[in-house]
Amino acid sequence: MGMKKDLLLVLTIESVVLGVVLGFVIRPFNPSNDTISLIGFPGEIFMQIVEMMILPLIMSSVISALAQVRARDARRIGIVTIIYYMTTTFLSTFTGIILVSSIHPGDPELIHELGEGTLENTALSTLDTFLDQIRNMFPENIIQATFQQVQTEYMPIKPSRVRNSTSMNMTSEILHKQTLTYTNEMNVLGLIVFCSGFGIILSILGDQARLMINFFIVLDAIIMRWISALMWCYPIGILSLVCKNIIDIDNLTETAQALAMYVVTVICGLMIHSLLTLPLLYFLVTKKSPFAFMTGMLQALATAFGTASSGATLPVTFRALEENLKIDRRVTRFVLPLGATITMDGTALYEAVAVIFIAQLHNIKLSLMDLVTISITTTVASIGSGSVPAGLDTIVIVLTTVGLPAKDLSLLLTVDWLLDRIRTSVNVLGDSFGAGIIHHLTRSSLLEADTDDLIRQIREDIDILNNPHQDTLPISHHSVQSTIQNTQNSMQAPHIYSKSARASFAPVPNEEERKALLKESIALNKSETHIV
Repeated sequence: MGMKKDLLLVLTIESVVLGVVLGFVIRPFNPSNDTISLIGFPGEIFMQIVEMMILPLIMSSVISALAQVRARDARRIGIVTIIYYMTTTFLSTFTGIILVSSIHPGDPELIHELGEGTLENTALSTLDTFLDQIRNMFPENIIQATFQQVQTEYMPIKPSRVRNSTSMNMTSEILHKQTLTYTNEMNVLGLIVFCSGFGIILSILGDQARLMINFFIVLDAIIMRWISALMWCYPIGILSLVCKNIIDIDNLTETAQALAMYVVTVICGLMIHSLLTLPLLYFLVTKKSPFAFMTGMLQALATAFGTASSGATLPVTFRALEENLKIDRRVTRFVLPLGATITMDGTALYEAVAVIFIAQLHNIKLSLMDLVTISITTTVASIGSGSVPAGLDTIVIVLTTVGLPAKDLSLLLTVDWLLDRIRTSVNVLGDSFGAGIIHHLTRSSLLEADTDDLIRQIREDIDILNNPHQDTLPISHHSVQSTIQNTQNSMQAPHIYSKSARASFAPVPNEEERKALLKESIALNKSETHIV
């Protein structure tokens, strides 16, 4: 198994490198559109297969994870997760603002070299984006949420004739009306909220919901087994995607030279956040080596770079954290889907740099209040920006909020293919560090819950052995031993409740009661062995 994982890691990294090399080798031959389509076809099919698995993966993983923790533990995990994600997103934005203000990559002369862009400012505001996320958290139709989400749009209406107060001239003013529409994108945030509530209710119902809990645990295991087989297709899909994207770029050399300082600024900011800020935060909380943690995440990071999608990387991230780093699956199955939706550390940093870069291109001086506004709006706009590759829509919103022109933003699309992949890797790394930190902070309460389950099952086994006339089948001495083994492995493997196990959570037994129960179970095991 270890050799297979190492081989898959090597193949994933090689596919990224080979895709870049082939892309630059094929570019000079100016391949036709049909040739480019054929090169990218395996990657297109690969992304469709991966995105097909996102919905069942999120639903089964979130429900099965929260159904196996106490309600108070789920609440604590949720609060710590939100605090961590908001903190790291703000820190990444702050890092980007400091760097771009210090390096000052935006030179007004670049406008003459690159020409003007074509994008227009939007009527959307940061408030609209924030309210859309709240609306999407509570979808009116859970079936519709699997393929559509709410988005605010401003539709132009019939121009009105406005009289100029200083003259008799009549001018036309184009008005916009705010409307709510649906876009054809999965409402991941709404699905996570629904599945979280569903899983917590299952945990509270306990024994009454045992069959349903086991169903989602088995479903989660089936999905992960299916994805494990599909992982061997990742290298082919990644090679195809990277190669096609490089071939598709227009005027690569000229634009890359003109935007070199902008690219360097963004990459430096992402490296500082991923190699300094996040590891330092992880070390301060856990007192463990962050670089050993990052080594276990190599395959997930390479996959994130190749696919430019934190959602497509989610199965690989699950596997890396649970198998390589031994993070409790009840933490990863809740923290990672939520992180892939609402936290975008790399995206927030990239947006902050891009906005200030546009201001520098036009020689616009930004005040301290403007910088504060940018930091807040980029943090909010990056939340829920999606777990699949997206355009520059959120940056347009930030530019509009601070009154900057958005037309030149299209100039940055030439280098976005590279920066998008790097910031996606940073997003995945931030989510993974978050899972490690949250696992460290909640491991005692999760272990306590496992101990309570063990004590409760031992108590039930003792009752069954003391009352042999009950309808329940007698349990051999192997039951207690297997229960202890299951509890020791519960931090890494899913636990399916046996017939005598309970999912409800009674008051925690004190230390004396635990010792007495364990002694009694040992004595019963010995007597049962003599009888046999």
